Amino acid sequence: MNHTVLLIDDEPNVLEALRRALRREPYAILTATSADEAATLLADHVVDLIVCDEEMPGMSGTEFLAAVARDYPDIVRIMLTGRPSLPTALRAINEGHVYQFFTKPCNEIDLAISIRRALEQKELAGLSRELLDVSRRQCDILEKAQVLRRLREPPPAKYPGAAAGATSSTSLLSRMEAQIRRAQSLLEDADDEADDAS
Repeated sequence: MNHTVLLIDDEPNVLEALRRALRREPYAILTATSADEAATLLADHVVDLIVCDEEMPGMSGTEFLAAVARDYPDIVRIMLTGRPSLPTALRAINEGHVYQFFTKPCNEIDLAISIRRALEQKELAGLSRELLDVSRRQCDILEKAQVLRRLREPPPAKYPGAAAGATSSTSLLSRMEAQIRRAQSLLEDADDEADDAS
């Protein structure tokens, strides 16, 4: 399955380094140097994962990823920062709901592996949702089939009155039809005799 990764950093050399780190991976790579530019890309492209710098002009990475978590909850979010701190990490986790937190300069191999694992987990989660949906639909179909089968079955033997009633109703209907046929036959015979007499 093809994936699209969006890299966001206000430093072009960092973006180039990140792009190089992912050059062997089978992803479409988009880049942005600001949150506004990234928001425009998100409106025009289906993105699976974002790697975002924390310290950017205009809007911080945490603020941007919090907006992404709200508007595009299926996008996996990874945070980069050159000034790691506990408050920054907590904000990224609590507000941006980040999958992972990296400090700059980060190990390119570790980042590539983390992105690969995150996308694999996302794909598995999507397949699990599809499987659950199929299972629910199958259960609905089975329940409807059971109801239809019960409606078509004769009353169970534990209700002999119902079974007897059903049998007697059928028998009574058959006798009535036979009487009607006999009456029609007698009427036809009477008509024939009247014609002969005239």
